[in-house]
Amino acid sequence: MERLGTGIGWRPEIADAVERMPGIDWVEAVAENICPGHLPESLQRLRARGVTVIPHGVSLGLGGADRPDAGRLAALAERAEALGSPLVTEHIAFVRAGGALTASPLLEAGHLLPVPRTRDALDVLCENVRIAQDALPVPLAVENIAALISWPGEEMSEGQFLYELVERTGVRLLIDVANLHTNHVNRGEDPAKALAELPLEAIAYVHVAGGFARDGVWHDSHAHPVPPQVLDILTDLASRVSPPGVLLERDENFPEPAVLEGELAAIRGAVERGREAAGIVTRGPSSKAPRTVESPTEPARERLALTQAALLSALVAGTPVPEGFDRVRLGVQARALAGKRADVVAKVAPELPEILGEGYRAAFIAYAHGHPMTGGYRRDALSFAEHLLVSGRPADGPVRQAVREWWLERSGPAPRSQGPTGRVVRAARKVLLHR
Repeated sequence: MERLGTGIGWRPEIADAVERMPGIDWVEAVAENICPGHLPESLQRLRARGVTVIPHGVSLGLGGADRPDAGRLAALAERAEALGSPLVTEHIAFVRAGGALTASPLLEAGHLLPVPRTRDALDVLCENVRIAQDALPVPLAVENIAALISWPGEEMSEGQFLYELVERTGVRLLIDVANLHTNHVNRGEDPAKALAELPLEAIAYVHVAGGFARDGVWHDSHAHPVPPQVLDILTDLASRVSPPGVLLERDENFPEPAVLEGELAAIRGAVERGREAAGIVTRGPSSKAPRTVESPTEPARERLALTQAALLSALVAGTPVPEGFDRVRLGVQARALAGKRADVVAKVAPELPEILGEGYRAAFIAYAHGHPMTGGYRRDALSFAEHLLVSGRPADGPVRQAVREWWLERSGPAPRSQGPTGRVVRAARKVLLHR
């Protein structure tokens, strides 16, 4: 396993600071935010210095009922090649549900949702991982995710689920110790037990991040300081195996560079304490031997599709809560998904919160509750603006006109400034805009 060292998540907002930070051996970049033909200059300079860059995907949905999309896999492969990466990473999660397998509308979660730890889900995940491995030019590592909710009727612990996944596919693991802490708080799962059951030799690297408590649950925000409990789990892991790499994730609310450097120092200290304790903490018994005979996945895919579609529809479309789920906890998850959508749309279309001011977030969340996301975030932003215009909001004339202008500029096949096409687009939309 390649030794990576200590790294940090590269984000445009902290690109300059990352370049100046001492002791950064590698960085991770969100794959979907990178254009292979136009790599950010900061990443180019880091690569020229010998800093490894790893693309981290968030949209494959390897834990979903459908097979991985060939176009998304090709895009991830292209980014790995453009960055000269030794591996790529994704998540054990589903991000969309519905569609052909359920004869229902395809819904997007806009976030990573947990898969049930069942035989059906494991069979589907293993096949999806193998499809991804065959399509990628470098090894794949998959990450355990944080969860606010638990599936009823689960058949395995997280450690057992990951153990069998590795045994059946040979995939590597990206272990997020912050997610182990989240699942400890939210689902009552023991991080030490999970570590004892994992195939630790398969670890490619480790994520460390912060979060916060609200609504009686722990939210894995990547926008707050790393708490001591997460560092303790990292120490436990490092006492069991020497992790090839450890990376600090931060996506929002970026502090001063000195604060990030202090968190990196704390991470190094936690790893060192684990190494010093090696031999004191021993690995417990591994999970049961994995099955070696693969079963056809089509029936499993159909069953998984129905359960995932029912859950996602309850979260984003207000349909009844499926039997066995905690209604209160699903409400927390639904609010978290709506808030996540509002935050990402604000990044994708920063003009909208500027135009709407303090009323943006409330207006978007009210829209989200009745309008599930069926496309990407850019389409979501356009649909939100269109919804405001059709419903006669905002009432303020100049603000409404600004929303109208923004929508017209972006909703056609070409910007309004590009001549006759723009005029045709405007004419075609007059009825809508003046309803």
